Amino acid sequence: MSRTRVKICGLTRLEDAELAVELGADAIGFIFWPQSPRVVGVDRAASIARALPAFVARVGVFVNPDPDEVRRVAGEVGLSAAQLHGDELPERFAGAAPTLIKVAALAGGADVRSAIELPLDVTVLVDAADRERRGGTGVSADWAGAARVASVRPVILAGGLSADNVAQAIQKVRPWAVDVSSGVEERPGVKSAARLRALFDAIREEAHA
Repeated sequence: MSRTRVKICGLTRLEDAELAVELGADAIGFIFWPQSPRVVGVDRAASIARALPAFVARVGVFVNPDPDEVRRVAGEVGLSAAQLHGDELPERFAGAAPTLIKVAALAGGADVRSAIELPLDVTVLVDAADRERRGGTGVSADWAGAARVASVRPVILAGGLSADNVAQAIQKVRPWAVDVSSGVEERPGVKSAARLRALFDAIREEAHA
């Protein structure tokens, strides 16, 4: 089985992004939703993105944006992907970013089916259901539902992941990647070096179990 990839999200500081990459992050995430406590300006995100190695994915997180906004930010920051975290229809964003990620909150079987039926060129990210805070809540997603989706197509698993539970989550869901934000923070937007190291240690230990 291939290794589980890792995205560290909600980054606002270069030193946190550099440490995440040093520890093995495959992707880093910038939140452009103004109502998030982890929101980052486009100029700062672009500065951080330029300082990172070429093969690290840069993901921008948006909530119900205009496609032109996504296209503009993707160009200015150099985004590899746009993560749509609201009620967007992915087909409206075709071409707005190199890759699209659509968040699915699984509250029942219909949501699982909807996630499975998303276009194949859209990557599914399963997160906890929260229409107010839209992620970064520290609340776990529906792992059983996520596992059903992951049995059919690649899934990124988010929602309350930390060093304490990431190995169990990987074992139960078998996601293509995990997405971690609040579980490695000192406070919103500021990562903890110790928690980042503990997370990657736990992921490596699970891979060799």
